[in-house]
Amino acid sequence: MTFTTLTYLLFFCVVFAGYWSLKSRTHQNALLVVASYFFYGWWDFRFCALMMFSSLVDYTITLAIANTEAPRRRKLLMLTSCFINFGLLGFFKYYDFFATSAREAFALAGVHLDDFTLNVVLPAGISFYTFQTMSYTLDVYRRKMNAYRGLFDYLAFVSFFPHLVAGPIMRAIDFLPQFRSERRFDRELAVDGCRQVLWGVVKKLSLADNLAKVVDLAYRDPHAFTGPQLAFATLCFSLQIYCDFSAYADIATGSAKLLGFRLARNFAYPYFSQSPAEFWRRWHITLSTWFRDYVYWPLGGSRVGPARRAFNVLVTFVLSGLWHGASYNFIIWGGLNGLAVLPSLLRDEGERRGVREVPGGESNVPRLATLARMLATFVFICFTWIFFRAATLEEASYIVRKIALEVWQPGKYGGLTLGSSVWLLFLPFLLTEWLRRRELHPLAGLGAPSWVRLALYTVLLWGALFLSPGSSSPFIYFQF
Repeated sequence: MTFTTLTYLLFFCVVFAGYWSLKSRTHQNALLVVASYFFYGWWDFRFCALMMFSSLVDYTITLAIANTEAPRRRKLLMLTSCFINFGLLGFFKYYDFFATSAREAFALAGVHLDDFTLNVVLPAGISFYTFQTMSYTLDVYRRKMNAYRGLFDYLAFVSFFPHLVAGPIMRAIDFLPQFRSERRFDRELAVDGCRQVLWGVVKKLSLADNLAKVVDLAYRDPHAFTGPQLAFATLCFSLQIYCDFSAYADIATGSAKLLGFRLARNFAYPYFSQSPAEFWRRWHITLSTWFRDYVYWPLGGSRVGPARRAFNVLVTFVLSGLWHGASYNFIIWGGLNGLAVLPSLLRDEGERRGVREVPGGESNVPRLATLARMLATFVFICFTWIFFRAATLEEASYIVRKIALEVWQPGKYGGLTLGSSVWLLFLPFLLTEWLRRRELHPLAGLGAPSWVRLALYTVLLWGALFLSPGSSSPFIYFQF
């Protein structure tokens, strides 16, 4: 069940009513566990057993870590948790990739092996909840937080359905305490949650799903299109993946607010960034900070010399690329972004600055230099998205060559266009995000009279339903 279906709306209404009718935090958490496993099992009930196993492993091991002071035993327990979690993730996500790569490598040496891939089905959300449970184990091991003994509190933390399948990746140190505290309905928080859900629905139905039609058409058979057409499709994908993924984050965060929870911010207007380093402070923030804290800093971070720091950055970004998928495309994509952020990180700019500054500067009319930096960053990010979206590395290389050779030829332009209604909506969307970039989401903190706001919300909702292509496509990050 996806967020933009009637099924989810009915499901959430039932959970919402039952949840707030319960007065006990324990009962609320128990209901969340049952509802979350029902939500997760809607795709495939077999996935529930895997998530329960992973959750219980970390719950048990973390209690054992908390109950011992022996450094070697603590480290052995932590490594056991890492081995089990990354072993499960590696098997389901990467076994076929490495099996195919090994067979191809042996073939180059003249040794031909039988196909030993298993066509393993990737459980939805496994990358997200694995990183979430690992943050809990590692933080307890580092003595940054105490282990929790309440099983239902912990299971609710891991399986919390609004963000289960595609994030944000919540840290136990920030999120688990919310399950341990009593919750009372907060009308102001709930209203803001509804606004954020609405903004997510608008982005998904009216923009992402319509852009998907153009992207899928071009990337399904790139040999049938010219360089400019492929460049246009890549631009569309850049906008699609942002509208799609940030829409999921908005609906997840809004749904959580309706239940009295606060999720971490995952997007901070990334396409207004003035450098690749700033982009990665604003895009998929919870994943970027996870890799920073559990990979980059343990490798030495910026506390080492320039050469080692560059190595740490590249390793972090390559692993981040591999996290997204078992493909050489994602490794190249991660490596390119790692190379692009090196100049800023070697000057420590990436660590001194956060996401709290206003993207693009304080003025609503950016300076030409600012605009040029934003445009250059956007063009580079669009280029890297080719490797993210293409089916194979060969197709990605073909698309890059095709664009580079034909984008200068006027006769190659034409064809592949979107309906005018999408672009007519996208331009106001872009302007709205620019003008409202100081807020957590564009519908937050509107100072208009209530009747004006109600009219705006009505227009947005019906406009999204009217512009929707009819059948909503799955969220892109469901595949990770």
